[in-house]
Amino acid sequence: MPAHLSLRRRALLAGGAGLLAGPAAAFTHPFANGERRLVAYPEKRPLIVLTSRPPQLETPFEVFNDGPITPNDAFFVRYHNAGIPTSIDADTHQIKVSGNAIAKPFALSMAELKTAFKPVEITAVNQCSGNGRGLFNPRVTGGQLANGAMGNARWLGVPLKDLLARAEPKNSARQVVFNGLDEALFGGGDFVKSLDVAHAMDGEVMLAWQMNGADIPLLNGYPVKLIVPGYYGTYWVKHLSEIEVIDSVYEGFWMKPAYRIPDNDCACVEPGTAPAATRPIARLNVRSFITSVADGARVPAGAPLAVKGIAFDGGQGIREVAFSTDGGASWRGATLGEDLGRYSFREFRFGFTPAPGQHDLRVRAWNRSGQSQPMEALWQPAGYMRNVVESVRITAA
Repeated sequence: MPAHLSLRRRALLAGGAGLLAGPAAAFTHPFANGERRLVAYPEKRPLIVLTSRPPQLETPFEVFNDGPITPNDAFFVRYHNAGIPTSIDADTHQIKVSGNAIAKPFALSMAELKTAFKPVEITAVNQCSGNGRGLFNPRVTGGQLANGAMGNARWLGVPLKDLLARAEPKNSARQVVFNGLDEALFGGGDFVKSLDVAHAMDGEVMLAWQMNGADIPLLNGYPVKLIVPGYYGTYWVKHLSEIEVIDSVYEGFWMKPAYRIPDNDCACVEPGTAPAATRPIARLNVRSFITSVADGARVPAGAPLAVKGIAFDGGQGIREVAFSTDGGASWRGATLGEDLGRYSFREFRFGFTPAPGQHDLRVRAWNRSGQSQPMEALWQPAGYMRNVVESVRITAA
């Protein structure tokens, strides 16, 4: 085994069954869900721990003020199954391509993946479907996340369509199914996801082995991860090991009944009710956040205040961001930062001079299709897709 993999394995196992290593400290979420610890897992700086098995680690929100690219060691972690790999030898790892709707099944090593196809790079946001779930009112079940289950990275790999072309899909091909090395130990089934063939062949879905110029951290999917730009992180399968092309619609647990949203225009229902019909969750909706000042902050009165933040959507790209300093009574345009691509975070900035007293700061983004964010929070029983215009209340004194 190569030396760097041996070191990685020792680091992961050093913390015992919980895979914990490094110092812990108290952290209080900005809502009444109690305290969370900050823990440094292998290859990670201290992150907010929701659960240790399976690991659910949230990025501290102040990280998003450091630039549009989220560092690898600060990137959130979300597993569904407790049986996660604790060491992987990339030299022996294989990706198997099979199914009843291809003519030529084959297996591919990591070395072949990196040399047999032309690599591409894309900057894209990976966001958990339940990002912000802990802010739903009424409360919903599931991981009580604040807004740190997201990140933006440069992903290097090869388009999935190039692999599938080698397999020669038949005309009967309907969906492509993806599996990784993590395993279910306590129910719920193996974590397997699917995409329609047309989506899988769009040239943007890719198999990545690098993240921000380095190997993908093990807890984020090393040695190869499925990248589905513009779609929620549930489709971004980690430690990808199997690809199956089928002539039917896959309905395993993590496609049905899990990760379903109300089948209507707003993907929402009246609080406390259940949807009449559902569909699989798909593209990210429009979101924007102030990152440079926190809710409850105190700032100097009469001094210019520079405010910045990030906005993103499911792939149309951000057209504009407006800001309000009076709780939404009036709005002005913010200045957009560099465009890193339509799947990326887009930074924005604005400034104002706060008079003494309280100020309710809000931002609202629009994408190039004119889609925006609701002023009032929408509700659904799974706690997915929160994208309300957030309020950041500050006091100038």
